[in-house]
Amino acid sequence: MKVKKEIKNGLFIFISIGTYFLLMDFLGLSNIFYLRLINVFFVLYAVNDTLKSRVAHGSTKFLPNVRAALTTSIVGVGLSVIGLLIYSYIRGGDVYIHTLSESFLFGGHPSINMYCFSLFFEGIASSVIVTLLLVLYYNDKFAAD
Repeated sequence: MKVKKEIKNGLFIFISIGTYFLLMDFLGLSNIFYLRLINVFFVLYAVNDTLKSRVAHGSTKFLPNVRAALTTSIVGVGLSVIGLLIYSYIRGGDVYIHTLSESFLFGGHPSINMYCFSLFFEGIASSVIVTLLLVLYYNDKFAAD
């Protein structure tokens, strides 16, 4: 069975973001908020690769390309949040979440579930933005029907 490009790139997002955050945690940089924003580049790269592959194979329709790009980013975001949830419980549960930056989405001391829930919605929002930007970029390259 051949794995679709969307799933492969979603797994790439998960592996690259997971590796990046593990490296940041190992180096003691996981509490720096601005370094967390770099993960957008992994999503941009993978979604762009999905769309580039679809365009190379002749798929220039807007909605199927949006669906493919969203599938790529949602697979990556979903797996990344599940990975964070598991990693947080391994590292000590709520105690570990409290060591992360409090300037993320809210102040105070959120639970693991609230943190992951908020991160999931932030990831979905950024996925929609990245998807629309890249699909519109590729859509401009073709004449209107």
